[in-house]
Amino acid sequence: MTKEKLLLLDGNSLAYRAFFALPLLTNDQGIHTNAVYGFTTMLQKILGEEQPTRILVAFDAGKTTFRHNTFKEYKGGRQKTPPELSEQFPYLRTLLDAYNMKRYELDMYEADDIIGTLSRQADEQGIETIIISGDKDLTQLASENTTVYITRKGMTDIEQYTPAHIEEKYGLTPLQIIDMKGLMGDSSDNIPGVPGVGEKTAIKLLTQHPTVEEVYAHLDDVKGAKLKEKLIANEQQALMSKELATINRHVPLALSIDDLAWTAPNTEALFELWRELSFKSLIEKSELAVTDTAEKTAISLAIIEHMTDEFADTMAVHVELENEHYHSCEILGMSFTAGETSYYMSFEALQQAEDIKAYLADETKTKYVYDVKAQKAALSRFGIELNGVVADMLLAAYIDEPAQNLEDVAAVAKRYGYNEVQLAEQVYGKGAKRAIPEQDVLAEHVARKALAVWHALPTIEQALREKEQFDLYSTLELPLAFILCDMECAGVVVNEQRLIEMGEELASKLTAIEQKIYALAGTDFNINSPKQLGVILFEKLALPVIKKTKTGYSTAADVLEKLQPEHAIIDYILEFRQLGKLKSTYIDGLLKVVHEGDHKIHTRYQQALTATGRLSSIDPNLQNIPVRLEEGRKIRQAFVPSREGWKLFSADYSQIELRVLADMADEANLIEAFNHDLDIHTKTAMDVFGVAQEEVTSNMRRQAKAVNFGIVYGISDYGLSQNLGITRKEAAEFIERYFESYPGVQGYMQTIVEQAKKDGYVTTLLNRRRYLPDLTSRNFNVRSFAERTAMNTPIQGTAADIIKKAMIDMAAALREKNLQATMLLQVHDELIFEAPPEELAILEELVPAVMEAAVALKVPLKADAASGNTWYDAK
Repeated sequence: MTKEKLLLLDGNSLAYRAFFALPLLTNDQGIHTNAVYGFTTMLQKILGEEQPTRILVAFDAGKTTFRHNTFKEYKGGRQKTPPELSEQFPYLRTLLDAYNMKRYELDMYEADDIIGTLSRQADEQGIETIIISGDKDLTQLASENTTVYITRKGMTDIEQYTPAHIEEKYGLTPLQIIDMKGLMGDSSDNIPGVPGVGEKTAIKLLTQHPTVEEVYAHLDDVKGAKLKEKLIANEQQALMSKELATINRHVPLALSIDDLAWTAPNTEALFELWRELSFKSLIEKSELAVTDTAEKTAISLAIIEHMTDEFADTMAVHVELENEHYHSCEILGMSFTAGETSYYMSFEALQQAEDIKAYLADETKTKYVYDVKAQKAALSRFGIELNGVVADMLLAAYIDEPAQNLEDVAAVAKRYGYNEVQLAEQVYGKGAKRAIPEQDVLAEHVARKALAVWHALPTIEQALREKEQFDLYSTLELPLAFILCDMECAGVVVNEQRLIEMGEELASKLTAIEQKIYALAGTDFNINSPKQLGVILFEKLALPVIKKTKTGYSTAADVLEKLQPEHAIIDYILEFRQLGKLKSTYIDGLLKVVHEGDHKIHTRYQQALTATGRLSSIDPNLQNIPVRLEEGRKIRQAFVPSREGWKLFSADYSQIELRVLADMADEANLIEAFNHDLDIHTKTAMDVFGVAQEEVTSNMRRQAKAVNFGIVYGISDYGLSQNLGITRKEAAEFIERYFESYPGVQGYMQTIVEQAKKDGYVTTLLNRRRYLPDLTSRNFNVRSFAERTAMNTPIQGTAADIIKKAMIDMAAALREKNLQATMLLQVHDELIFEAPPEELAILEELVPAVMEAAVALKVPLKADAASGNTWYDAK
């Protein structure tokens, strides 16, 4: 028999939490959806974890409640509900109806009172109850049978309040939460309490005497004349505040817990609403889960240990990986199919099967795969070659729609009409329950993945042909995957001793800065604690408060930067944070991922991730090593060649995005400047400020540089004013003068947005697309962001395409010249190689020449090259 479990949700509180936890989201019709989306993700998580048998969502019925009879100003001063949230409440109610969940509200009462009454009924019957809210008032309802879940950050970070937790956190019982509120008040509900009594004082008083009434009955025991005065002066207010904070647990409800039975949602209605609200990721996950409960079409499957005569010259191949990282990947098995019979082979059998290894290595036997880079790298670790791959379902799907879910073969296959694959978690389980299944289950799962590749790939490739994107796929992304695989497998050597020394140097600097901060603060404190830092800055040092958060004073970087002129301590705090992050994230972080066997870092490139086409790297992320600080640049000293006497060689595109902008905007003044090899920032300063070259000051050039790069990202006058420390009006005038100097750029910005609104997407030079549905949003902020994205994506994306093309051409040039030099890393617009010293002269000519010839623009591409004993020296 299923154990009874009641789930009670505070609808208004959770809707507010969801709304403010997520950025404004809209569907294709411009309807705001962030509150509904956050509420839904929380519901999905809770339903999966708790599996309740009864559910009710309680709402506040109106602004006036019985508490207003006691105190007219109850909940006074609350800001009006944002219209972007108000418009979502009807959809929230529709959502709950689709979930088949009871919802209830009652005039003159709050959701808290409805929940309090139902939880009392459940408690009396010994039914386990979960209450979910963003309001800590409800923690007074915690009991042996009732746990109160309070949302913290976002919607899925939850703190569970039981009587034991309340005892540990406050030293109080759940019912004493009411007394605590009576004494300290609650600003969110405009409950006054006793002015000057905070949480610590309230808890201290209640530890001595358990209720507000008892505290007043023993006022002589209260220490501190001022505190006693406050208590005496506000006795009636304290008692009233306790009354206001007390949840009514005997509300005359028109339902009881017997009316709240719940089994499952109306899937059809739920999906219809999700489709209307554009919740694509939820639909994909849930539809797949539903599909996986249905019977799959039977497949013809053979478990083999050697090749059979039925192996075709073209087959889909799938290698099932437990982990994609080069040094820790495990191969569980693999499958081959040409659409009829599927063949499965365990990894143990593969290691002994020389005929299969030969088939995999044979260039003339063509293969279709999902994620060739991961599969080829994993096999290479065990000395097995994978050649002849002519199609990659992951890359094809990524080019067709960069924003789709590409995490799983099943998700991608379903998008293209093939529904015969199970989600991985259906086969392996989740979390602690994850386990490799029996061979017959695993064999069928892997075989279905190969079949999905076989059936879905032609559909995706046809879509690419129709959109004229097949060349981008077949001549750029697919060849690049093999190059990236080689780079990941090669890795780059790291001098661990140098990293350790840098860590010690930084630790010493941090200690010195720490002492300076303590001296200026007049006391020791935890510099990494925003709360303690806030007290020091805004109370002890009395600096002006710039911004407040729910938990106190904001000490975010932008706040500290505004405070720099106010006190010398700020510079030290900013430096302390920068150096602390360098040490923990980059020094200590890199040391953790150096492989013991070869002392190398094998970063993994994510080729099918970004909407612009840029590569990103993880495990570790080498693209985020900060280079603006000298201490950050020094981290590159630890990257060294793998062979004695060899050098590292680096080549970096110069101002590639500005050159692409000049080409795309067809801006004559920019084109002329680049064609005459002028310093573009000096030229911009000359044009914008109307001065001769020799009159351009360093500050003028700095401002011109900020505008040049800002324009690429659709910078606003506000953004530029923040970057340059000037007024918004000055920034607006600066941008206006820029567009007067470069009218082609302004024309490009306007044209690209107009065209994108018509097409629904923008394209790069090599025809990569980014779809922008938010261009038609009725929300100004959402639409503005989409417009800026429309302006900068063709530029960023084309720059990404160019360096990818350069990598392919470079790999071919190294092979053609039979050089020993190896391409090791790609970081932003930079390529890093290692090479013997006798090849450096060749590389100095070859690499820039190849990079500069990658594509033809109206302006020349320029690549700067250097070499040295370390990556730092090669800059």
